[in-house]
Amino acid sequence: MKTVNHWIGGKTVEGASGNWGPVTDPATGAVTTQVALASAEEVDSAVAAAKAAYATWGTSSLAQRTGILFRYRALLDARRDDIAALITAEHGKVHSDALGEVARGLEIVELACGITTQLKGELSTQVSNRVDVSSIRQPLGVVAGITPFNFPAMVPMWMFPLAVACGNTFVLKPSEKDPSAANLLAELAAEAGLPDGVLNVVHGDKVAVDALLAHPDVAAVSFVGSTPIARYIHTTASANGKRVQALGGAKNHMLVLPDADLDAAADAAVSAAYGSAGERCMAISAVVAVGAIGDELVAKIRERAEKIKIGPGNDPASEMGPLITKAHRDKVAGYVTGAAAQGAEVVLDGTGHTVEGFEEGHWIGLSLLDKVSTDSDAYRDEIFGPVLVVLRTETYEEGVDLINASPFGNGTAIFTRDGGAARRFQLEIEAGMVGVNVPIPVPVGYHSFGGWKDSLFGDHHIYGNDGVHFYTRGKVVTTRWPDPSEAPAGVDLGFPRNH
Repeated sequence: MKTVNHWIGGKTVEGASGNWGPVTDPATGAVTTQVALASAEEVDSAVAAAKAAYATWGTSSLAQRTGILFRYRALLDARRDDIAALITAEHGKVHSDALGEVARGLEIVELACGITTQLKGELSTQVSNRVDVSSIRQPLGVVAGITPFNFPAMVPMWMFPLAVACGNTFVLKPSEKDPSAANLLAELAAEAGLPDGVLNVVHGDKVAVDALLAHPDVAAVSFVGSTPIARYIHTTASANGKRVQALGGAKNHMLVLPDADLDAAADAAVSAAYGSAGERCMAISAVVAVGAIGDELVAKIRERAEKIKIGPGNDPASEMGPLITKAHRDKVAGYVTGAAAQGAEVVLDGTGHTVEGFEEGHWIGLSLLDKVSTDSDAYRDEIFGPVLVVLRTETYEEGVDLINASPFGNGTAIFTRDGGAARRFQLEIEAGMVGVNVPIPVPVGYHSFGGWKDSLFGDHHIYGNDGVHFYTRGKVVTTRWPDPSEAPAGVDLGFPRNH
């Protein structure tokens, strides 16, 4: 059986806690790998390696950092198929989707390659007689990232490339459900020339997480995951004096107005709801149909959903793979089997789906629930699976009110031909990311990603300008150099004379 160990100080370090976690192939249900689960002492070792590396990396030149990052980007590009294969083997998503994940992660590596312009400071000269003021940004020190199972390569790449480009050192705690991609990312960084200890990977469960949150040498924590855990991460790390960005869960809505192109809207709804088996924090999980279009829209969604090919992620014919674990599969199925009792019309029920030859895999088909009420479990909870719910409203205003009443505010979309309605929507909707005729409004790398309300805890979004600001702290320097031709001015207890 394959074993995944830690990566600390530039080399593989065998797990010493005696605790191991199983990693399954979601397509077969078989345990293929064991992953080391770190003790608090092993976390301390990773942090110590990062702290030692920071002594030189934090003062390294921007030219050195960007040179390494450019080489890293080339290595990731050359090995993208290998990274994607690891994702498919442990997460289950189809290979094309895994390749897309790697590509989105590469966007942030490319952003980090341009850190020289992102870290430029500001200078004001002659604010007073021979007094200049400059603003600069400096790294924090050791920072940590705690990442989810659904994007085992992309989300880590949303964090550590930018963090190390800013001069920090990094300890990554990836999901123990699909850990292998993180180790390959670290190995490739070392091959690119990243000094030992600048990037460390420590695997584990809550023991490792809590050790990072409490460690006095960790200055900041980045997290992506469910809302309850995001709230816990933010509360605990903040109480220990750390800077925190904790991205939580979502219930992303798509508002479809009567004037919309219904074929385009149906295509978008199916793609955004069922891609990656719905295991996306930016999945569209609720469609709000306005006016009389509901029946036609649902029929078009059903027609498309019934044609989706489900199978192993390494089969080129597969469009959707299995869910990550059997327990998660059963939880998702529970929302569908209980929907009718809570008033929904079950248009498609995917709970009985199996794949011939892979009967022990974590399979579930596509489910579509219509006329769902806002007080039902299928609407209120983040299901994180291939379940799309449809709600009906009579007017645009009712649709916006429905969406804004949700405790989540990650992303949302509107489908319409009316520019005035679209403009109103982007201003009135209470969400951090908005799509206009775009179903998954994930910003490009040079804009920041993050939600509102219970979808984000902390002040900074991830990557983009917010990411640079999160991984640095500002300093303002006021300087005065006396002119050699003048005598000292003497003591003056007042403020500098600016006028």
